[in-house]
Amino acid sequence: MKAHALALFTILVWSTTFVATKVLLAAGLTPLWILVIRFALGFVALSCLRPHRLRPANPCDGRLFAAAGFAGVACYFLLENVALTLTSATAVGAICATSPLFCVLIAFARGQRPASPASFTVGFALAMGGILLVGSASNGSAFTGSAADNLIGCGLALVASVVWAGYSTLVSRIADAGYETLAVTKRIFAWGLLFMMPAIPFAGAFPALGLTDPLVVANLLFLGLGASAACFATWNFAVKHLGAVVTSTYIYLVPALTGAASALVLGEPVTAPIVAGVALTIAGLMLSNRTKSTCKLHRSTPATQPDKAFLCRKLR
Repeated sequence: MKAHALALFTILVWSTTFVATKVLLAAGLTPLWILVIRFALGFVALSCLRPHRLRPANPCDGRLFAAAGFAGVACYFLLENVALTLTSATAVGAICATSPLFCVLIAFARGQRPASPASFTVGFALAMGGILLVGSASNGSAFTGSAADNLIGCGLALVASVVWAGYSTLVSRIADAGYETLAVTKRIFAWGLLFMMPAIPFAGAFPALGLTDPLVVANLLFLGLGASAACFATWNFAVKHLGAVVTSTYIYLVPALTGAASALVLGEPVTAPIVAGVALTIAGLMLSNRTKSTCKLHRSTPATQPDKAFLCRKLR
């Protein structure tokens, strides 16, 4: 029950991050500065909890950490933040929730056949139809730019979904090595921040004035401490005790929760086509779940089984 509660808590928080980011963008912060400040806060929080430095057991694991930081922190969230400047939070949330579908496609490319190809194919088609409907219905609203901007924003969100699937595949390989969750998350955040540094000169002026606004500070703390530091840990805990397949079903709540939060906080319209598109996306995701999931953030293990590799490193 604790793992289910944490999985639900994580999805509730992650579903509202699109809204929080949209608020920060409206306050004048650039996508890159939001990203840098968010993960710097998360890294500091995790460093307080895990001050020791995690040392990879071999060079291959070190490269996996770097690749995960590049894909899951620097690339995914930058794509998501830029997408939010061009289209609605509802559209971005619905599109980014399709990442489990791309996890299966990545596994298929690596030679792993879905357990039910027919169900996956139909589910994928339904989900893609759903995001096309949400994207087209968002076009022309006060929360999107021109038709071209909306199209680009939806495209960036779709690329972000593919990138997150790749990140999940990388982290599953890291988890198989038995590293401790918080230390892994901290190292991935560190690599992500490092990959952001070359882009800082192009991020615009540091938002010093914005940081005096209580609303801006509250949303940054929410993103950095809650959505990043805390939720990465709670999600991995849930996956460890429930398994990747069961935990990933909570992702299907994201489109509906993001749409509701966007309507309540931002005032984004809730029209019949948007509701239908969100419903199609969720239906496609649920149908595709009949396949054997290969998108893991952590190896599924019984709740009573100790992390042997971690214990061995502590003893050494």
